[in-house]
Amino acid sequence: MPNSKGLKLKRVEERERITQVDQPGLYAFFTSNEENTGSAVLICPPGGYQKLTYNIAGLQIAKWFNTIGVNAFVLIHRLPTSPDLIKPAYGSLQDAQRAMKIIRARAKDWGIDPQKVGVYGSSAGGNVATTLSTLENDYAGIGDSLDAQGFLPNFQILVSPVVSMIEHFHEGSREALLGENPSEELVSKFSSEKQVKENTPPAFIVHADNDPVVSSMNSILYYIALKEKGVNASLHIFPQGGHSIALRNNPGSANQWTAICETWMDEMNLFH
Repeated sequence: MPNSKGLKLKRVEERERITQVDQPGLYAFFTSNEENTGSAVLICPPGGYQKLTYNIAGLQIAKWFNTIGVNAFVLIHRLPTSPDLIKPAYGSLQDAQRAMKIIRARAKDWGIDPQKVGVYGSSAGGNVATTLSTLENDYAGIGDSLDAQGFLPNFQILVSPVVSMIEHFHEGSREALLGENPSEELVSKFSSEKQVKENTPPAFIVHADNDPVVSSMNSILYYIALKEKGVNASLHIFPQGGHSIALRNNPGSANQWTAICETWMDEMNLFH
């Protein structure tokens, strides 16, 4: 495991939220053979880079993806607050890159098309998802056979994402990930709107206009950056929903996001 001091940590969890990860890994949710579209998604749970809300915003999301024929993997990644990390900002990204390599390496065994493996991220998990989608350096390489696998996702689905590490966009995530006085280089690297390239994967983005925690400007700036590079992107900003857009019971039109997302995935030929 790269970027480790070799400490033996215990998993710390309270109220279905992990605040310390002992060992990074994946919870795998496979569809039935009959329902399998061949697509898969890596799910990055939210939690402000201080915890992983892995059940309601991870395992439950995975079960929903299964209902539309998509295999799903919930990422339990190291948090930058971990005392074991040498470079705190890189642990989450490294684990996400490694997870993508594992999914692609096992794709044939699992009935997955390696060209239909995407990433889903909400809130701070959205920053993990967008950095995975935009940063091309391999930070997870350890010299084994998985190094040959590509880690760039084929698509990205973002719900109320933290995208930018510029001040005032989400102070909690920024400080937890980058520390109190990060360098301009580090801020730029983890501000995904600054890292978009022509080969950045297509994106489906959902946000609430009245989100009091993570400004919808995160999604707007990312959408603009994607369009400037000619990347296929779909942005939906709903009037209501706050910072709690969920699978169901959302206010007003925000409740339609899952149906729109499924239709978008179909338009991206992810079900064929």
